[in-house]
Amino acid sequence: MHYLDYNEKRQHGTNDFPLAYYDIDQHHPRYTMPFHWHQETELLHICKGNMRIYLNDKEFLAHAGDLIYIAGGVIHGGEPENCIYECLVFDPTTLLMHTHAVRQYLRKTEYEQLSIHEHFSCLSSDLSVCLHSLFSAARIRFSGWEMSVLGGLFQFYGILFREGYFKKKTDTPVRIRHLKIQQLKPVLEYIEGNYSQPITLDTLSRIAGMSPKYFCRIFRTVIHRTPIDYLNYYRIEKACYLLETEDLSITEVAYHCGFNDSSYFIRCFKKYKQITPTKYLKKQ
Repeated sequence: MHYLDYNEKRQHGTNDFPLAYYDIDQHHPRYTMPFHWHQETELLHICKGNMRIYLNDKEFLAHAGDLIYIAGGVIHGGEPENCIYECLVFDPTTLLMHTHAVRQYLRKTEYEQLSIHEHFSCLSSDLSVCLHSLFSAARIRFSGWEMSVLGGLFQFYGILFREGYFKKKTDTPVRIRHLKIQQLKPVLEYIEGNYSQPITLDTLSRIAGMSPKYFCRIFRTVIHRTPIDYLNYYRIEKACYLLETEDLSITEVAYHCGFNDSSYFIRCFKKYKQITPTKYLKKQ
C-alpha cells in the first residue's frame, strides 16, 4: 500500500475532463485503501471478492457487484479480500452542472441538503445497465468515450433521483457529528507530515480541539483504531514503501518511520503485516 496521502491533492483526469478511471487488483500499489479523502466524488465498483468499507463513522462489507458512492470530503478507507475493484473519480461540479435543470439537483448534495445512498447492492436492472456502460466507456476509451461517460453520469444521477436513492439531512445531531469528523482531517494531515517524529496523544487531541478522552472516542469511531494504534499502522505502511523502494537497512527504515527502537519496530511490523521486515523484503 503506497497510497498514503490523506488529503489527496493530485489531479484526477485533466483540466478539460476531470475524471479518472482506476482498475485495481492485488498487484496494484493502492490495493489496500488507507484512510483519505478528496473533494471529488468517487464511484467504487466491486468486480470480484469482498471489501470492508469505512466511510466517516460507518462500516460495512461490500461484495462482488456492489457499488459504493463516496461523496466529496468523506474520510474513507477499505480493506479488500481477494478483491478486484474499479473506481471512477470525478468532479461533478465541472462535468455536470452546466444547466440549471441539473444544478437544482446536484447542488442539494453539494450543500449537504441531501445525501446519496452510499452502498448499493442487488442493483436494479436500469442501474446495472447504466453502470456497466459507464465503467466500460471509461475503461476502454473508444472514440467518443468522454461523451459516453458524461451521458452515463447524467443517467446515473437521473436514476438516483428518480428512484429516491437519497435522504434529506435534517437531523441536527447528525450534523454535529459530521462537524466532529471534519475536525479529524487536520489530525490525519499532521500524522502524514510528522510521522517520523515523536507524536503524543496530547498533541493530536489539541490539533483536533478536543479533550484527549473525547478525541480518542471520536477517532476510534471514524478510523476504527485508537490514535496511537493508527499512528503505528501508518508508520508501518510507510516502512513497507521504503523497504521496497529505497536501499536502506531495516534499522534505517525504522528510524525514518519514527521508531527509535529497532526491536519495537520489528514487533510492530509483525503485528500489522504478520511477517518480519526481513521476510517481507525477501517476498518483494
